[in-house]
Amino acid sequence: MLNRLAWIIVAAALNVPVATGQPTAARPMRVAKISGFIQHLQWSPDGRKFLFTRGNFGGKMGLWTVNTDGSNLTQLLPKASVPQLDGHWTPDSKRILFVYDILRGTDGKLQLDIMDADGSGQKNLLPHKNAFEESPRFSPDGKKIVWTSTRNKNQDIWIMNADGSCLKALTTDLAIDNSPSWSPDGKQIAFASARAGNFDIWVMNADGSGQKRLTTHPRIDTWPVWSPDGKKIAFVSKRDNNYEIYLMNPDGADQRNFTRHKSNDQWPTWSPDARRLAWISNRDGVNAIYVAEVGK
Repeated sequence: MLNRLAWIIVAAALNVPVATGQPTAARPMRVAKISGFIQHLQWSPDGRKFLFTRGNFGGKMGLWTVNTDGSNLTQLLPKASVPQLDGHWTPDSKRILFVYDILRGTDGKLQLDIMDADGSGQKNLLPHKNAFEESPRFSPDGKKIVWTSTRNKNQDIWIMNADGSCLKALTTDLAIDNSPSWSPDGKQIAFASARAGNFDIWVMNADGSGQKRLTTHPRIDTWPVWSPDGKKIAFVSKRDNNYEIYLMNPDGADQRNFTRHKSNDQWPTWSPDARRLAWISNRDGVNAIYVAEVGK
């Protein structure tokens, strides 16, 4: 991972201004151009790799990694006959929890599997039992997992132990709740909910109490991602008629457009030191991973 000085040197060489913290558009550097549809970007906690879902390649969605400098693009489960998607690293970057689609005919059967970071040692953690299991996220200490499940016939946020035991629903609203993200101290969970009529960002305590709405815009706000220092939440918004990355304080204050670009910018993920954001954009006519400094 590039440190601050190295980043400035690289940015200067490429004539890419370093962000100053003013509410202007991010000055991103493209680190990896990847053919096909890519989504669910995740920066590894050790800062070395990006994990993402790649579609339209080999006929199915699959999990891939690439180094943060754009080198060593690797498919993790090349022999898998069914889709895999939406992976998340363990806090030590050694394993990956992900959605595994055990297709039955043309119907998806989504369950949660886990494997080593190189794609070996795959095993099932949460079997499919007439429910879709999606968006699994390890707690910062690795002891808990939150995820989205339809096991109560509605898309809600659930929590369980890291070994797949002690399952409990945290949300029970009739509207859709999804895309959970832990605060770095493990005390709160941000999530997206349509309970107010359209998707907004909400936050709750890790036991499900204290559910509070943070965004109130009539356009879509979704996919919240808490910064590792706890100071910001990045999220995706369509309030400017295209998908943009927004930042706000954890209490919902100081909402601002970070990317400010006419193309679609989605799937934000934070560097481990919280100084940079990476995301996926089609701004150069092809899906690619971009990285930019985040101001104070």
